[in-house]
Amino acid sequence: MPEPATDHPHRDPVPIKPQRQAAILRLIHSERITSQEVLREFLAAQGFDVAQATLSRDIRQLGLVKVPDDDGTPIYTVPADVVDPTPTLPRLLPPLYLGADGVGNLLVIRTLTGGAQPIAVAIDYEEWEEVVGTIAGDDTILLILRKASQRELVVRRIEEIAGVEWAGERPES
Repeated sequence: MPEPATDHPHRDPVPIKPQRQAAILRLIHSERITSQEVLREFLAAQGFDVAQATLSRDIRQLGLVKVPDDDGTPIYTVPADVVDPTPTLPRLLPPLYLGADGVGNLLVIRTLTGGAQPIAVAIDYEEWEEVVGTIAGDDTILLILRKASQRELVVRRIEEIAGVEWAGERPES
């Protein structure tokens, strides 16, 4: 079993499962995954050595299903019958959040690779009064806040949802 990463600023150690499952979802959206073996090979190329039983469990937990593509070949996908595909912060932040830092009315949120865009979508969906907008990359989100004085409130809210213990005042950045 690989050692979990330990570069998380708030929690130690970072479990490998959320990283692996985020990689699976990225692959499902970007590649034609026709079997667990094909998925396992793609994951291995990204540094995830995963057993078949673990991969089956991940597929089940992520709710992936096989559907025929345009030429009739069964491929893995996220189910189309999901009523509300909008990602929710309570589901996304605990496994993907790494930390936050900011200056003035700008707040940068760090996530595991692949986590920034779904978290930004979820923040936008929340329509927080303090947030003017978000810009997301692969593992970083820029939140533009209405006022610099709101930054600590937004960080505290995000960390509470992520399940990070609040240790009091942060030093000013």
